[in-house]
Amino acid sequence: MITRRHVLSAGAAGSAALALAACGGDSGSSGGSGGAVDGEGKTLTMWLMEGTNASADTYIEELKTAFSDATGATLDVQVQPWEGAHDKFVTAMAGGTGPDVAEVGTTWVPEFADAGGLDVLTEDIEAAGLSDGMIEGLVEAGTLDGEMYGMPWYAGVRSILGNRDMLEEAGVNSQPQNWDDLLTMITTLEEHDSDWISFPVPGASIFSATPFIWGAGGEIAENADGAWTATINAPEAVEGLTWYTDLALKHNSSTAAASTWVETEALAEFLQEKVPMFITGSWVPATIREDNPELAEKLVAFTIPAKDSPVAPSFLGGSLMCRFTETQEPELAFELIKLVTTGDFATRWAEETNYFPGTVDAVDEVVAGGDELTKVFATQMIDGGKSVPVTPAWGKIEGAKTMTTLVGTILEGTSVQDAADTAAAEMDGFFSG
Repeated sequence: MITRRHVLSAGAAGSAALALAACGGDSGSSGGSGGAVDGEGKTLTMWLMEGTNASADTYIEELKTAFSDATGATLDVQVQPWEGAHDKFVTAMAGGTGPDVAEVGTTWVPEFADAGGLDVLTEDIEAAGLSDGMIEGLVEAGTLDGEMYGMPWYAGVRSILGNRDMLEEAGVNSQPQNWDDLLTMITTLEEHDSDWISFPVPGASIFSATPFIWGAGGEIAENADGAWTATINAPEAVEGLTWYTDLALKHNSSTAAASTWVETEALAEFLQEKVPMFITGSWVPATIREDNPELAEKLVAFTIPAKDSPVAPSFLGGSLMCRFTETQEPELAFELIKLVTTGDFATRWAEETNYFPGTVDAVDEVVAGGDELTKVFATQMIDGGKSVPVTPAWGKIEGAKTMTTLVGTILEGTSVQDAADTAAAEMDGFFSG
């Protein structure tokens, strides 16, 4: 049965409060429970984010053909830029002008679902036999109050990428089993060549820091009986933040300029072979292969270790395919979601974008055809992929840059506890607001 969630609640685009009302009627059967849905004479609109896939034009045309062949319906794919996409979604949902189906970033799903803009997909996924084998971190990101609002599509995760020649020159080139091992690698690199930036600590990149927060047993926030409370200032989280920022402040692994760096600036230094290893995304090696084939031959990867184990939790970002409540064709919309997120189209999107697909079986297929780098990032994702707090408030926290400024504040001289206390107080304001 198609499950529709009709909620009237406050969403936000900047400071504006928008009431999002669901449209469309209930239906008697899921598109995944029987044969293909008859879509003859009907048109579905799909929003796809721009830039993830350089081959998107070809992919889109073949998706349109496959969808039409399977259902008889016409598919109108509208490519949207990431810049400003959040507010465009919110405005469209408020005005009833949104798509039938859209790619939605993992951190936006809870906000849009809570506001009433997304349909529950739980029963459709179960009826289609797709409940098992999905990437856990993506399921977590798409679930609110026990219901799934998005079908996992693709994901990326951060691990450590290194320059094999530089590491071997310094005598370090093995998987760190814990923080002590990683620190030994970093200090050895620093002692070997003080001109190297042995392990950049980018101050404006919270997702390079979260593996250390989580790897110490800390959490950003916790949910008790539906109420979220910030725990970024709790002892375990502070321990992880302290260990990570001390790499720059006490062990000189980084550079003073890095207090305002984003991940792309660390990558730029790595491309210049001034950085022997750094934390970066699973999609980056493919970019390096395209831009610098010679350097690509030197690449090696390691999982980011936790305090006492070789794999720390690492932020699992990506996108889910969601059905919007205003669609007049919920069964047909779910047929499209299935087509995109399973089978050849899911695997192909992953291969073309250098992200991982949303199911374990598809990831296994990608890994089998990949290299050692792919295996390392896949291990980090399967064993450690983790979502940020799944709450509608997270979008506001992102907008306020509460977490993205945390590390930089510490690098600029604020004590870890004070910086974490400030961030916690700001988050609690959003959680209770």
